[in-house]
Amino acid sequence: MRIVAGFPPGTATDIDARLIAQWLSGRLAQQVVVDNRPGAGSNIAAEEVIRSAPDGYTLLMLTVTNAVNVTLYQGLNFDIVRDIAPIAGTMRTANVMVVHPSLPARTVPEFIAYAKAHPGKINYASGGYGSAPNMAAELFKMMAGVDLVHVPYRGSTIPDLLAGQVEAEFTPIPLSISYIRDGKLRALAVTSATRSDALPDVPAMAEFVPGYVADVWHGIGAPKRTPADIVNRLNKEINAVLADATTTERFAQLGAEPMPMTPDELGKFITEEIDKWAKVVKFAGIKPG
Repeated sequence: MRIVAGFPPGTATDIDARLIAQWLSGRLAQQVVVDNRPGAGSNIAAEEVIRSAPDGYTLLMLTVTNAVNVTLYQGLNFDIVRDIAPIAGTMRTANVMVVHPSLPARTVPEFIAYAKAHPGKINYASGGYGSAPNMAAELFKMMAGVDLVHVPYRGSTIPDLLAGQVEAEFTPIPLSISYIRDGKLRALAVTSATRSDALPDVPAMAEFVPGYVADVWHGIGAPKRTPADIVNRLNKEINAVLADATTTERFAQLGAEPMPMTPDELGKFITEEIDKWAKVVKFAGIKPG
């Protein structure tokens, strides 16, 4: 079996995929490997799975990016709702808004005031147009009424962020938590609805920008015609893994939490996410890079 991930090794999506693959290998008594197919905002990975046999042996690591892509990319050869069978949620984590310590803003209100006093002067990094960090930042811009300049990266953003070449980023907690703890980056807010156990002293963005939520989530899907008994068996095994205390502890170390769902619940959730992010894509006029 293989889990196809649409992002390179070392990313949050890849880390989650490898953990799920490791745990499923033990429960199913067969090898489950991760197949990294980065490119086109995970669309290459999605097409790979959609073209595969619907036998349960080729799975897709779904992410919030798949929901964003429905609006972001025109003329896709597939429809993520029509062509992928949702199986199970895996994990949910927040982005965290971080700034370089040289930026004179220690809180979100101070950042907003500084950004409004210096429109178009603050650069923020992301992994590219339509990526979860890009969308989290654009949602913030839309709701807070600030003008930030997007600097998309094909590789890691961290070196330039640590060097102060870019001043801010909305980054998944697992990728930045060590730099926050070491004082190399300043955390202003997490993007979940409530504070994160991984960063309990960091406020939620919603405390300053009411209604703001930008979770990073992952799930597992399969080709649409995968038989229901296979979907249900995989859902059962994945949810059993998520219920294990070892899983909860490992996710907590990464600043994440399990996201158990039935196939129907995941399908409904994806549809809601598509609608939510369509508004942001249209407001910001985001185009694929």
